[in-house]
Amino acid sequence: MLLIASRSVSQGRAAGFATLVGIQAGTYCHALAAAFGLSQLFLAVPLAYDVVRYVGAVYLLYLAWKTFRSAATALAPIAGLRRYPIGTMFWQGLLTNLLNPKMALFVLALFPQFVRPEADCVALQIMLLASVLNLIGLFVNGAVIMTASRLGQTFSGGGRLNRLPQLVLGTVFAGLAVRLAFDTRR
Repeated sequence: MLLIASRSVSQGRAAGFATLVGIQAGTYCHALAAAFGLSQLFLAVPLAYDVVRYVGAVYLLYLAWKTFRSAATALAPIAGLRRYPIGTMFWQGLLTNLLNPKMALFVLALFPQFVRPEADCVALQIMLLASVLNLIGLFVNGAVIMTASRLGQTFSGGGRLNRLPQLVLGTVFAGLAVRLAFDTRR
């Protein structure tokens, strides 16, 4: 949610929604992995969980480094200001979700409670649950995107405030990377 809010504040609604679509595509990937039993790998082989966890931490550190090094952008989208391409926002959302092993474990822990194995297609049931999760996420995160982009417009042109979203987001990325790297709970 912080990634979506930050992108919405600094890049506008389109970037926020592109990031959200990437995250939701990642949710479908995790659901497919759960449907075909790949998520069980994290429970059966702790090393697999650790590899994804460390790769995710390295990716978050990379995002933090890129964010800290980037030039200040206005808090609200300004015509003529260099923006990240929408495709970049999508891929950032997707990779952030895919490299989060806790999302895989969340899907693995939550979805089986609502799946009836005696029904015909377990994979279809899991994908339906992912769709429900994404629909709820669309409403919740859509409200975050709309609010954050409005706040960005309200506080635009603040001089020193222009760098604030990058500093906050970079710090969040770095903090999440450290937490992910050193969290031993599964």
